[in-house]
Formats: sequence, structure tokens, C-alpha cells
Amino acid sequence: MPKLKKAELIEGKVFMGSPVRASEHGQQDGIIAGWLATYAAHTPGVNSYPNTTILLDSDNTYQPDGTLCFTKDRQGRGRVNDEGYIMGPVELIVEVSASSESIDLGDKFKVYARCGIGEYLVWRTRDQALDWFVLENELYRAHAADARGILRSRFFPGLELDVQALLRLDAAQVLAKLQKTLTSPAHAAFVRRHR
Repeated sequence: MPKLKKAELIEGKVFMGSPVRASEHGQQDGIIAGWLATYAAHTPGVNSYPNTTILLDSDNTYQPDGTLCFTKDRQGRGRVNDEGYIMGPVELIVEVSASSESIDLGDKFKVYARCGIGEYLVWRTRDQALDWFVLENELYRAHAADARGILRSRFFPGLELDVQALLRLDAAQVLAKLQKTLTSPAHAAFVRRHR
């Protein structure tokens, strides 16, 4: 349906998203896009794709709010096909969830785990909460923040998130925290290994 702005195929059924509100989705989506793009810009071999179609299997075609993945030369599992769509599992997906919470934490949660998406973040904007899941033995486990409220990626060294700043919509603080960790020895070593 080329003229349709956004629809997703979830377990063989077509879902059309609700209109997107600035206060429950738009601003949040922008912060996530900036956070992921900043990390990718400072990390060779990593790409960020906001709102980009991913073909997971014949019954599941999604357009997550944010995607972060390794490039082929870093042994990334997702690939961009000849039509420009991402195919297969990527390392990290983010969904900003207001009206789509039951889908994002229901069928999508199951499909992302089944397809091997390594990390899955769901920002439940109406609940003022963020869930970060890490795939372990083909099941998602909740990934808890440290005592300072910081979440760290297990796949991407230096990708850290100040959860309270995010929930307050403090983009400057989210990016300041990330910029600090992008100068960490762990991130520098990760970059050196893959230049």
C-alpha cells in the first residue's frame, strides 16, 4: 500500500497506528532519535535508523521509532536490501509507546525476542516509565538501571541513558550524559577494535 503513511504487519495482521501527538510521542521520538544518532555518529561501524521499515519475516514488517545496529563489517546481523529496507534482526530497537503499549509489550515483544533482537526499549510515555529488555537464552529479561538511574547497553559500549532525564524530556541532559560516556575508555577501546 504505497500511499499509506504508516502501517505495520504484526503476526500476519495489518495494524495502522493512531495519529501521533507531540505531547505523547513526537517530542519523545525526537529525543530518542538524537540519542541514537549521536552514538552512531561517534561510533564507526554503527548505524542509527529512525522510523525505518524492518522486514523480520513473512508475517512481521515493523517501523520502530529507533534502531541501532552494527554494520556488516562489524558482524551486524541486519542488512539493507536492494529496496532500501532493513532485513533480519538488528541489535537494538526502541518503541515510543503511548496508544500502542499493548502491541509493543505484547505481540511485538514476542516477535522481537523470537527474531533475535538483542535489546528492546519501550518508553511508556503515559506511564512515565522506560522498560529496557535484553535477550538472554531467547527470552527477554528486564535490564535494571544502576543506583544513579543510568541504563547501559550490553551491546554498545558507551551507550548510556539517564532515565530520569529522559522521562523529564530533558534532551540536553540525556545527550550530555551520552557525550560523557563517549569519551570513556570502554567506548574508545570499542572504536579502536573496529577501525
